[in-house]
Amino acid sequence: MEDCLFCKIVKGEIKTELIFEGDEVVAFRDIHPIAPVHVLIIPKKHIGSMTEVKEEHRAVLGEMLLVASNIAKELGISEGGYKLLIRTGFHGGQEVPHIHLHLIGGARLSEGIHPM
Repeated sequence: MEDCLFCKIVKGEIKTELIFEGDEVVAFRDIHPIAPVHVLIIPKKHIGSMTEVKEEHRAVLGEMLLVASNIAKELGISEGGYKLLIRTGFHGGQEVPHIHLHLIGGARLSEGIHPM
């Protein structure tokens, strides 16, 4: 996608410090962190959201999880615990239409959404 913020980061059109870059995935710090560690892990190939995921995306989704685990270890939050989150669509709070995995940690995190 030409106007996708994350695609522009992948192409180097928008500069950011990458924490990780592999063949299919990159990771960088969230510009609006909600915890001491808040990293986004994204596929280099554009996938709009979880609603667009197909069988062909299985490997890249697995890679995103492995990268998140490795970054958590490297940043020293693995033992204390962390949260992984993928927001999907408007009601899910997705702000950038390019699938991304949030790695959030470094502090005690709330329980999240509670039943009504």
